[in-house]
Amino acid sequence: MNAQQVLDNLKLRFPGEPEYHQAVEEVLSTIEEEYNKHPEFDKANLIERLCIPDRIYTFRVSWQDDSGKIQTNMGYRVQHNNAIGPYKGGIRFHASVNLGILKFLAFEQTFKNSLTTLPMGGAKGGSDFSPRGKSNAEVMRFCQAFMLELTRNIGPDVDVPAGDIGVGGREVGYMFGMYKKLTHEFSGVLTGKGREFGGSLIRPEATGYGNVYFLQEMLKTRGLSVEGKTVLISGAGNVAQYTAEKVLQLGGKVLTMSDSDGYIYDPDGIDREKLDYIMELKNIYRGRIREYVDHYPTAKYVAGQKPWNEKADIALPSATQNEISEEAAQALVNNGVIAVSEGANMPSTPGAIRVFQKAKILYAPGKAANAGGVSVSGLEMSQNSERLSWTAEEVDHRLHIIMEDIHANCLKYGTEPDGYINYVKGANIAGFIKVAKAMMAQGIV
Repeated sequence: MNAQQVLDNLKLRFPGEPEYHQAVEEVLSTIEEEYNKHPEFDKANLIERLCIPDRIYTFRVSWQDDSGKIQTNMGYRVQHNNAIGPYKGGIRFHASVNLGILKFLAFEQTFKNSLTTLPMGGAKGGSDFSPRGKSNAEVMRFCQAFMLELTRNIGPDVDVPAGDIGVGGREVGYMFGMYKKLTHEFSGVLTGKGREFGGSLIRPEATGYGNVYFLQEMLKTRGLSVEGKTVLISGAGNVAQYTAEKVLQLGGKVLTMSDSDGYIYDPDGIDREKLDYIMELKNIYRGRIREYVDHYPTAKYVAGQKPWNEKADIALPSATQNEISEEAAQALVNNGVIAVSEGANMPSTPGAIRVFQKAKILYAPGKAANAGGVSVSGLEMSQNSERLSWTAEEVDHRLHIIMEDIHANCLKYGTEPDGYINYVKGANIAGFIKVAKAMMAQGIV
């Protein structure tokens, strides 16, 4: 395989999808050497088959707003690869959603799910609908219209969606109710459900907790811990909130959180009381992070910026893709950051990753570090299949073990001759090898 040649061909066939091209390039550049050790892969044209989704569903979603006006949005489901299990991946509702972004997310999800050791393939879906500013009734009508089309292409043994940006417990509940109505069955077709109807304990916390568990394992390789460290967190949604919660539990000091309008910096630290306020602000009142400084005036709010110019020991990007530029990465390194662990999907640009790796800091890509969310989704699927509900302690224990196993696999494939751990290379190869071997065993399908 010539990685550049494969990438150039994909760019010609699928133009105008930069996020997808970026994700493919990052994987191909790190697995090329390992791939070429297996001539049988090339003979079966495995790499092209692995890069291109199995199938893509695109559909119009028509719904009625509260004023009686009919609105239309686009809906998508990208089923990328099911070599190791049913398609599995979130649904994103956000104005920025397009096919290129969902293809990148589904591609990444395939390797992330492989790393979890659970039997799950990779998929992603969503719509350019944004729940922000909509009433509960409008969100419900949209979710029902979206599921009306999606129902025929998903199922507990086919494709199991979950939440993502813009899709929380409310949206999952509305979609599950519509699926149940249309199919006349009660099954584990969606994860991230409410506890009352098949959801798992620790699922809301899982991505944030898992990221910090992975961070712990990275720090251990240098004899360090989270305790006493200052931490920059971006985002203020589910992932960011529970990342902050776990950092606080382990004795770290959270300095920042953000949303799409800007970020807050609290030199005194965002403690448990302040985090509770942010959770109430974002989850119940759906407010903006700038309101924090009205309650805690010693903090500052910086509009239109991200928090990466602030000084801290650790950075945990937990918002969205490409939020850390090369310049921001250099600022983090110059300010003494020792570790970056990604709670979001692909939040660091290729240039930023090069800066982190050149500086030899601990850097974990999202497909490894944020795999805790889909891991507990997989555990929710298991509980649904068994008609059982595990305790919070049991789920958290399993999550911890999964993140430790992912870290161990990254060490296995990513340790360089000089001892530096290239977590990008390690995660990509570990995830790729499992999927590739499964594809080879199943023939050309």
